[in-house]
Amino acid sequence: MKIKNEKVQKVCSSEHLKYLKEKRKEALKIRIFQIAILAFFIIFWELSAQFKLIDSFIMSSPSRVFKTFLSLQSSGQLWSNVLITVFETVVGFLLGTFLGILIATLIWWSGFVFKVSEPYLVVLNALPKVALGPIIIVWLGAGMGSIILMALLVSVILSVMNVLHGFMSTDKNQISLMKSFGANKFQIFTKLVLPSNISVIISTLKINVGMSLIGVITGEFLVSEAGIGYLIVYGGQVFKMDLVMVGIIVLAALAWFMYALVQKFSEVFLKGRR
Repeated sequence: MKIKNEKVQKVCSSEHLKYLKEKRKEALKIRIFQIAILAFFIIFWELSAQFKLIDSFIMSSPSRVFKTFLSLQSSGQLWSNVLITVFETVVGFLLGTFLGILIATLIWWSGFVFKVSEPYLVVLNALPKVALGPIIIVWLGAGMGSIILMALLVSVILSVMNVLHGFMSTDKNQISLMKSFGANKFQIFTKLVLPSNISVIISTLKINVGMSLIGVITGEFLVSEAGIGYLIVYGGQVFKMDLVMVGIIVLAALAWFMYALVQKFSEVFLKGRR
């Protein structure tokens, strides 16, 4: 019997190794295709500019963008602007997420508050936050505070809507069961509602980091004198498309990096809870 069990374990182990090998092959294949598509785009863009198929003054080219990138890096302008945008995004992201979860908790806690606030949440969620830009500038002035508030407004409403929906979707039968055992509101929230919605909160974090960056760039477009958004606007005003392209590429890399950090945090956090 023992020998038979060992044979079954060996078969299962070999099948599992085969499965992992196939998954690694698939992941490698996907990564190769992703890199190939990017490389093809860059080569096609450069050749189109070199052979005058596109106007390099308007569309720029990878070689010109790379030279501009090196110039900004050597002068120190690039990283100083990147750090400003990162700081504004992180502050807006943290404040928006924290306030969003807190407000969602308060609304869930009281059915009366939920019924009163529901239409306002719907309107605020549909309202383009850019429309509030002029009001924010009048209130706080043309500075970093206005940009952070813009990022906060973009992320906080989204946090409230997502997290509140998760809280309200918690299994009603389990809540009724806890109530039948005499659990109070706080115990139901900490023992059932919050743990059941950790995945919802993590998904909200992943969305919020991108939305906060959008809010920051929008704010920098309107009022900033520094940051990636400012570089893009300035490049457009003086017709330096190389500078605009550098700003866009750095912005895309920054968005990917910040999302990857949140993704890594979520993986470590979920692994620690198991």
